Amino acid sequence: MKYLVRDKLLAIGDDYWIEDEDGRHAFLVDGKALRLRDTLELKDPLGRVLITLRERLFGGLGLPGLRDAMTLERDGKRLAVIRRKRLSLLRNHFRVTMSEGTELDVSGRILDREFKVEYEGELLALVSRQWYRIRETYAVDVVREEADAALMVAVAVCAIRMVEREREEGDGS
Repeated sequence: MKYLVRDKLLAIGDDYWIEDEDGRHAFLVDGKALRLRDTLELKDPLGRVLITLRERLFGGLGLPGLRDAMTLERDGKRLAVIRRKRLSLLRNHFRVTMSEGTELDVSGRILDREFKVEYEGELLALVSRQWYRIRETYAVDVVREEADAALMVAVAVCAIRMVEREREEGDGS
């Protein structure tokens, strides 16, 4: 199942719908601005929180090393932590460590919205702009039926936010 995400709507404080490939509302992203962290809530169409995405904001205090992770929570408990795995000029690599200890790999050209999420080499989701010609839009294609779609969307959003923050900090903004 493919989910359509509009890039320009990913600002903290903004709310927006992620639609499925049939144009139905699949997830509501509720952007919340808090003092020490940015928080996004991924909700179902009825408004129930599925996953909370938290990002530290200590980087603005001259401590960029503390902004190296985002935490995903479900029902108030840590579900996963996403961190940069290794640095590369052409590709980004992230590791998603699940609370039970399993790990997902995220790799590709994240700023270009062309990357994949894998578990032990098996493709779970593919993120790409190639399916849509709408500007500022990409799709999260959850390839495995048993994969948690909300988790795949949340991982994609986290990876993109982290790479964009790094780029902004590198530009001096």
